[in-house]
Amino acid sequence: MKWSLLELNKYKDNPLEFSETLDLKASLMKRDHLILDVSPVKTTGILSVGKEEYLIHYRIDVIVTVPSSRSLTPVPLSMVIDVDEVFMTQEQYQNKDDRLSDEEIILLEKPTIDLDESVEDNILLAIPIQVLTEEEQTSNDMPKGNDWEVLSEEAYLEKRETEAQQTTDPRLAKLSELFNETADSDDD
Repeated sequence: MKWSLLELNKYKDNPLEFSETLDLKASLMKRDHLILDVSPVKTTGILSVGKEEYLIHYRIDVIVTVPSSRSLTPVPLSMVIDVDEVFMTQEQYQNKDDRLSDEEIILLEKPTIDLDESVEDNILLAIPIQVLTEEEQTSNDMPKGNDWEVLSEEAYLEKRETEAQQTTDPRLAKLSELFNETADSDDD
């Protein structure tokens, strides 16, 4: 869904309210190859037209299916995302005041505001890095196979410390015997 800036000038007095269901499955799966499925995206919100900027506030309601980061089992993520964005044309940006930082402003390269692109970007940003199934969240069992296993950071550090204590450099083994002999002679 796109709005022309000329069309949006009609909404200077009253904000534009919208409620749309978008089909972004193909484009989201093309942008992120880890996404397995995307439900139709429900968006509701308002777009306000000001002299200095275009403000958009909307809510995204979507289910994105991605693989578990532990077992690659498909996990449906129900996501509700609230979005606030500020759009400006090149002219508006040059005349902006200091109340908004540059990071908060989206510069319009075309004379349109593209809701689909904004929704896609915000969905991709909201997908967590670590995704676990319900079973994986409740269990501490990590996957393992022949000659490999996944360890938590704590288990890895503990295992490493245990191995360091157990292994003695063979070149120093005779020195440790020497210390044991001197300790025995001191006791006499």
